[in-house]
Amino acid sequence: MSDLSRIVKAYDVRGTVPDQWDERVAGALGTAFAQLLDATGEPEKAVLIGHDMRASGPGLAAAFATGVRAEGRPVIEIGLASTDMVYYASGALGLPGAMFTASHNPAQYNGIKMCHAGARPVGQDSGLAEIRDRAQALLDKDESLGEPTAPTERRDLLADYAAHLRTLVDLSGIRPLTVVVDAGNGMGGHTVPSVLGDAALPALPLRIVPLYFELDGTFPNHEANPLDPANLVDLQRAVVAHGADLGLAFDGDADRCFVIDERGEPVSPSAITALVAARELAKYPGSTVIHNPITSKAVPEIIREHGGEPVVARVGHSFIKAEMARTNAVFGGEHSAHYYFRDFWFADTGMLAAMHTLAALGEQSLPLSTLAAEYERYVASGEINSTVADQAAKVAEVRAAYPDAEADELDGLTLRFPDGAWFNLRASNTEPLLRLNVEAATAERMTSLRDDVLDRVRR
Repeated sequence: MSDLSRIVKAYDVRGTVPDQWDERVAGALGTAFAQLLDATGEPEKAVLIGHDMRASGPGLAAAFATGVRAEGRPVIEIGLASTDMVYYASGALGLPGAMFTASHNPAQYNGIKMCHAGARPVGQDSGLAEIRDRAQALLDKDESLGEPTAPTERRDLLADYAAHLRTLVDLSGIRPLTVVVDAGNGMGGHTVPSVLGDAALPALPLRIVPLYFELDGTFPNHEANPLDPANLVDLQRAVVAHGADLGLAFDGDADRCFVIDERGEPVSPSAITALVAARELAKYPGSTVIHNPITSKAVPEIIREHGGEPVVARVGHSFIKAEMARTNAVFGGEHSAHYYFRDFWFADTGMLAAMHTLAALGEQSLPLSTLAAEYERYVASGEINSTVADQAAKVAEVRAAYPDAEADELDGLTLRFPDGAWFNLRASNTEPLLRLNVEAATAERMTSLRDDVLDRVRR
């Protein structure tokens, strides 16, 4: 019997195939999703379904579609897609959607990111728990799903998605740039050529140098997780070797984008968050900008300096999107290189963040390292993962070790010190890990605090 509590996380479904879930489970989840839509006032709307390049994707997506259609609800299959393509389709067509992906996880994983019409998130507090319970009840009965009675349709929306992004950021007038793009054998290899190089759209002054654009869910070159420095090495070398102006690395489902400067050095997602926030605030003065507790404290400083209002939200796309909708925020950024835009139905899109970075660089003559330095004020550790037996107990132990620090428990444990240094320690929502992020004014202080906390976590 399948235990869905093992795979239904805080804001998506994620687990190994076929031991944790399979097509039978996908069918039950499809039926449960359709039932939720019936119950929440979205009757008769078709469900958009896309999948990434993982081998298990087509079968799981088809089973999910059968479950949806068994409830009398039509399905529109968009086939191979990035996650932000599904969000585009959901927003542009006003339809609920489901994307089959496990993002950056290894090949044996797959998952589902679901949304209501208009790309509104489905998370634990916005329908995902109900979907889990409905699907679990169906599986516990061990009965076959009903016959699919509603029609299915296939649409190719890649060109429409690319054309829409081109309307949001104008790259036609920038200086010529050489850009190395590492797709990691993920969906960036599907979307980047259409967005930045499609012959059907006006030519852009970009020379794209592709790395690993072949779609391959076994990830033969490196994991499609740009937050791990080991997965950036090939891109860093290629940027320097080609004398490129910058490099872009996408994760497996291409909803995240990581940036490398012309020296081959990573630009922190916090700096990209601040850079894009400044651009959006110039366009929409006085707006709210969302960030999570793990972004650099330079982010809220820069937002305020550009006349915006910074608001903190929990890590995770469903939490960020909900807070953006509540505050009508113009933009949101996370330390994990997720970037969210009001002009994109409050959804996250790595491609649009990449286009803003290209525009900011191409509209002036400075190299990216100089430009990015304006937005990097402190020294950060980056995210460091540790596997521990009891996450809650370990967090409590770490908290007790720093009794004089100011504590914040909005998302995990954040401790702030009088000299401005801080760290955040939080349990992963998708993996059995504790994640540590540390920031301080100097490298020496950051290193000392990082090592002390890690020693306590890993003891």
